[in-house]
Amino acid sequence: MCRWAAYRGEPLYLEELVTSPAHSLIEQSHCATKAKTATNADGFGLAWYGDRPEPGRFRDVLPAWSDCNLKSLARQIRSPLFLAHVRAATHGSTRRDNCHPFVHGIWSFMHNGQIDHFDRIRRPMESMLDDDHFNARVGTTDSELLFLLALQFGLRERPIAAMAEAVGFVEQLSLHLTGAARIRMTAAFSDGVTLYAVRYSTDEHAPTLFAAPMGPKGSYCLVSEPLDDEKDTWVEIPAGSAVILSENGLDAAEFNPVRERSLQPEARLEAMAG
Repeated sequence: MCRWAAYRGEPLYLEELVTSPAHSLIEQSHCATKAKTATNADGFGLAWYGDRPEPGRFRDVLPAWSDCNLKSLARQIRSPLFLAHVRAATHGSTRRDNCHPFVHGIWSFMHNGQIDHFDRIRRPMESMLDDDHFNARVGTTDSELLFLLALQFGLRERPIAAMAEAVGFVEQLSLHLTGAARIRMTAAFSDGVTLYAVRYSTDEHAPTLFAAPMGPKGSYCLVSEPLDDEKDTWVEIPAGSAVILSENGLDAAEFNPVRERSLQPEARLEAMAG
């Protein structure tokens, strides 16, 4: 399981989440307390928004704690909206293209969790993409493919609904081809204006997600696990929830995968899976 942190509000130095707190994201990269594994050493990444619509991005395969460039960037970059991630690989080798966040146009995305049976459903998942989204795929992870599916299903116009449709399609596909479906995830994604996050699992073991105000009024951070021991500050987001951080502050809603999208012809699906 990976660890991540995201922020939206008045411009803030990235170090306020990434390096400075007692239980910062870098600290979590080698001493996570609310994950299956304490170490998240398979790379890291940052995506931040500034004066241009597209996010800046920096990723590498080094453990986050050992990269001096990460600490320097986090100290110097100030942004009103950013995503930061440390990776513990489940699907996909340790290489830069597989490090989060993933970016497509103005959109950025990062993920913690796993899709079971991914090796059996990957090809039919890819077949749902049009040429533009298929050719945008540069890595081999389930996370990047889920992001592209959500874009294909309308993330730009209806972010939470499109993500729910993408997750529901993956569940439906896995049930059809393997007889079982298990997805555990938290994910954060943004167009540079609004920050979205979801927490979901097909069973009772959804990865953790917390929210807390940070800095000026209306500014919030979302994290895999709290950055300090101030228990009264952090609110755990319930499983089956979506969070929206906008200029209006923090809103929450139910997150229910939509399983109504038509599967491709059964023969083609089975041929791809086999």
